[in-house]
Amino acid sequence: MRAFRIPPPLLLGCALGLVLALLLRDCAGGSGGDGGTRAVPPAGADARPHAGETAAVPALWPPPREVRDDRGSVAIGRSVAVRAGDATDPATLDVVVRALRAGGAREIRVGDEPRPGELLVVTDGTTAGLDAGSPKGLPEGGYVLAVGHAGGAPRVALAGADRTGAFHAAQTFAQLVRPVGAAAARTALPAVRIRDWPATATRGIVEGFYGTPWTHRERLAQLDFAARWKLNTYLYSPKDDPYLRSRWREPYPESRLTALRALARYAAARHVSFVYALSPGPSVCYSSAADRAALLRKFRQLWDVGVRSYAVPLDDIDITRWNCRADATVYGHGRAAVARAQADLLNEVQRGFLAPRPQAGPLITVPTEYDGTRATDYTTALASALAPGIAVMWTGPLVVSPTLRADQAREAARRYGHPVVVWDNYPVNDYTPGTLLLGPYAGRDPGVPGAVAGVTANPMNQATASVPALFSVAAYAWHPRAYRPAAALDAGLRVLAAGDGRALTALRAFADLNHASRLDSTPAPKLAALIEDYRRGAPDARDALRGHLDILAAAPDTVPPAVRASVAPWLDATRDWARAALAALDLRDGTGTRAQVRALRDAARSHTVTDWQGRPRTVEVGAGVLDAFVARALEAP
Repeated sequence: MRAFRIPPPLLLGCALGLVLALLLRDCAGGSGGDGGTRAVPPAGADARPHAGETAAVPALWPPPREVRDDRGSVAIGRSVAVRAGDATDPATLDVVVRALRAGGAREIRVGDEPRPGELLVVTDGTTAGLDAGSPKGLPEGGYVLAVGHAGGAPRVALAGADRTGAFHAAQTFAQLVRPVGAAAARTALPAVRIRDWPATATRGIVEGFYGTPWTHRERLAQLDFAARWKLNTYLYSPKDDPYLRSRWREPYPESRLTALRALARYAAARHVSFVYALSPGPSVCYSSAADRAALLRKFRQLWDVGVRSYAVPLDDIDITRWNCRADATVYGHGRAAVARAQADLLNEVQRGFLAPRPQAGPLITVPTEYDGTRATDYTTALASALAPGIAVMWTGPLVVSPTLRADQAREAARRYGHPVVVWDNYPVNDYTPGTLLLGPYAGRDPGVPGAVAGVTANPMNQATASVPALFSVAAYAWHPRAYRPAAALDAGLRVLAAGDGRALTALRAFADLNHASRLDSTPAPKLAALIEDYRRGAPDARDALRGHLDILAAAPDTVPPAVRASVAPWLDATRDWARAALAALDLRDGTGTRAQVRALRDAARSHTVTDWQGRPRTVEVGAGVLDAFVARALEAP
């Protein structure tokens, strides 16, 4: 490869700048966690090297499988040579160069050999004599990353089991330069050897909620987020896209097609599979040749703009009736008959559209019976009639499953007789639109990812607010045995805060206030503990409670702007409930009045949002904790 220098601006650029500002707010950032052969610092530990010290290994997210800390450091320096093979992916090189630039490199020469004492970064698939082993034999997406000295010369080597693995190595390298939550990048790297690979092949995001869809910018930002944290799938299934459901037979108009083309290309450039999910179930006539042709015609339209992976969800339909009389004649009646009809349609897609296209991903479906673990007439018939290789999505034992065990996942795989991908309905909130679900991803057995073909999560309508939970899902799906829900959630909050300490404090308090969900029903655990200490008369409890309420009252002005834009009604309600609680404290101290408390309580109750069916819903924050504290103050003699 011919040597060339890279001045700023760099290669791909931070996707749309403004887009990244919505969620990520820095390009070379990283994260923290534990895992591997040596414990690494907890999220938030100061990993910056100080004078005379070696660079500490920061916490890395998702937690790598093997981390060997060689307890040394390698300076990045002002000039760096990069040895990139002809097969080096442009996106991988872009991530590496951005990280080096953030770490102080001003001259980066790609394809040139290092000068004496100069750092050499190798991305050609070798490990540059750093005794890190080969990535050969690792699962897809696995990689080796090593930092150290070879023959006394500073070296960094990134090698993937495949091109995606090399991209993952680059993302981990970026975290060595700038750990999650750090206000600035580091100028020295820790001497470390990392071998890493995912626990399950498919890890991703399902845009599958009802109600207000994400904007195009939010989708682009989610694709950046997915790429950064090693999620590799984005299933496009917004319930309000009429060309996915009610108008599924019609081709997309050019304006919408242009947006889908952009999403597919953007995802592919970042090693994320963009899965287009068409939902004909509410009106399809399974036996109709015209309907089957319309479906294939629609998929061909998407193929022509770069989509390579497809799904046909058949969920949320009335299984007790046919959409046309012909289906009753061809298939008969009952749930088994519906399963056979659906299998015929899906098999036609597989046989007539995907099989002749080697670049196509495997077909995915969401069955009408998509939860539970026991075999039924429907699942038995579907398993028997569905062509091999078609993947089935499953939500767990329930539609929203509080817990999920490995034995249940294995039973689901037996039940459907096909590869199973978990569609986890968390943190989706379309069924409880007045609340945010900001607690950690919890209640999932570490053996689940190894028992299924993939783990995906259905997020909230509020894209930016979904980041902490989706970050947790990414950590769990990659290395579930190293997964710690609370640490993962906090790291996700640090991603949003992007080094702003005041913003992080506000985000932590706000997330605590919106902690409760079907996965963990504990409401506002930190605030509840502070209130309990106050009620018991613990030393300094009043000041601690007031300080926490002050943080909540100021939250609308201290959280990052992207969060404010995403969840303004909840932040406003938080402010007003916190003010009511502060007034309640004053009332108990004899310096406030009941009228003041009531007025502030009424203001807090006034905030509403509109659900996906057009109905107003009261915004709830800290339900059972904040409101109860205020109510008790008003009831006290």
